Amino acid sequence: MHGTIGPMRRRYRAVFISDVHLGTKGCKADFLLDFLNSIDAQTIYLVGDIFDGWRLKRSWYWPESHGAVVQTILKRARKGTRVIYIPGNHDEVLRGYTGLHFCDVEVVRETIHTGADGTRYLVLHGDQFDGVVKYAKWLALLGDWAYNLMLAANEWFNFARRKLGFGYWSLSAYLKHRVKNAVQFIANYEHAVADEARRQNCDGVICGHIHHAEHREMQGIVYLNDGDWVESCTALVEHLDGRMEILNWAEAKGGVLQIPAKAA
Repeated sequence: MHGTIGPMRRRYRAVFISDVHLGTKGCKADFLLDFLNSIDAQTIYLVGDIFDGWRLKRSWYWPESHGAVVQTILKRARKGTRVIYIPGNHDEVLRGYTGLHFCDVEVVRETIHTGADGTRYLVLHGDQFDGVVKYAKWLALLGDWAYNLMLAANEWFNFARRKLGFGYWSLSAYLKHRVKNAVQFIANYEHAVADEARRQNCDGVICGHIHHAEHREMQGIVYLNDGDWVESCTALVEHLDGRMEILNWAEAKGGVLQIPAKAA
């Protein structure tokens, strides 16, 4: 049985969240808490990089809001929501525990989600299709350092925007989507994970990793990327009838968010 549902909570059959990067200053934990307290789902998929082990190894950063995200998810699991954790490359330490349950949370390497309409989706983080992560981890670590530097600049940029009365806007996402090599990398990645779904006789694929939310068809395969919670604040949701939708929570909130009440 599920816990009591608040009157304003939206009901979904499944919710997919990835690339939260708890433990980093770029994580938009307050937006994620607000989102979690606004929805109810039969199943929550944590599609990798929920916490950032790379960053936490270098320096400890864990504000109250980051702990609140973890506690909110664990409370949902205790109350009957099925929670499935698919570790990514930043939280790869959990890959040694696949097949086990922790605090009512299932840890798996990848899985297949069958939608209400019968559509079969391969669900995985996707870093195994990133050549830099797979074959040159040192370069991935260097890129991670540069990315976090850009996110820090993004924080100052949005601080100035708030002072001027404007909402949140991702400078890092804007730059990434306009650099030719980054655009080509995203395209190559999308085709690679779609090909893997086809190889496993699935109708679609749900992934994360590249921080770029997307919902489109690729040569007969439905490609769904749930985005992230450091740039775009997006989640993928399955409605009760099987329809898939990407929700941009920062956009829905107009880029302005009050600190949410204590997690339900």
